[in-house]
Amino acid sequence: MFKKGLFGYVLMFLIIASIVFTGCASNKETSTATPAATAQTTQAAPSATPASTPAEKVELTISAAASLTDALKEIQTSYEGKNKQIKLNFNFGASGALQQQIEQGAPADVFLSAATKNMKALVDKQLIDAAQQKNLLINELVLVVPADGKVAVQKVEDLTAEGIKHVAIGEPQTVPAGSYAKEALTQTKLWDGLQAKIVQGKDVRQVLTYVESGNAEAGFVYKTDALTSQKVKVALSVDSKTYTPIEYPAGIVKATKHSKEAADFYAYLQTKEAQDVFVKYGFTIPK
Repeated sequence: MFKKGLFGYVLMFLIIASIVFTGCASNKETSTATPAATAQTTQAAPSATPASTPAEKVELTISAAASLTDALKEIQTSYEGKNKQIKLNFNFGASGALQQQIEQGAPADVFLSAATKNMKALVDKQLIDAAQQKNLLINELVLVVPADGKVAVQKVEDLTAEGIKHVAIGEPQTVPAGSYAKEALTQTKLWDGLQAKIVQGKDVRQVLTYVESGNAEAGFVYKTDALTSQKVKVALSVDSKTYTPIEYPAGIVKATKHSKEAADFYAYLQTKEAQDVFVKYGFTIPK
């Protein structure tokens, strides 16, 4: 009895001892593992807040009449300087050609025309919203001759003189300056008689080049174009009663993918800061 009882006590003691030993070992492992886990957690935590991603630059395509080249280039420098996220890409040309490009789906965000008829055509075709276009500037038509020219021209009738071999004008169908010139010459009954002398340019700047180079003894351009060149001089201002008023409308193209940015630039063109630049280059602001 005694041996059997003793054996029971010993067995019970061994079981209890085993339980206590296992618990201590478990506690020791947990205690040992905790700092490592904490260290791993600490290492995984980011050391600093990541820098914010800079705003993506937006490129706007501005289709504009060639006669606006110099003024818009200056405006571009000012506008991009204040709007670092904007890049202005200009597509200069004859207003009629630019109109056709927009009609054919060429990318454009803002359109500046040298004639209201080109803007109206796009509004009528619902490519520009009538509420997002307005007349921005006024210009006038002048007749220029080479600065060192020998032939005197004091009135448009002098273009019939023998010394005038070539008269440069913009292509009337696509170049507003050419259309205005044809209108003025028709009103003064000179258009038909000058046909053999007329040389047509793809835009008003090409007409200016013809006169600068001496390839034409006279040419019809805008006052603003004449002011950009020292190689020509203004022979006369064409009677404004003989042609349609020269108005420059600006409008936002409906197909733009950057509506807000296009609207912001359109609004900027109407500010005093932008208007002062246009006046500097010879344009007049509508009242």
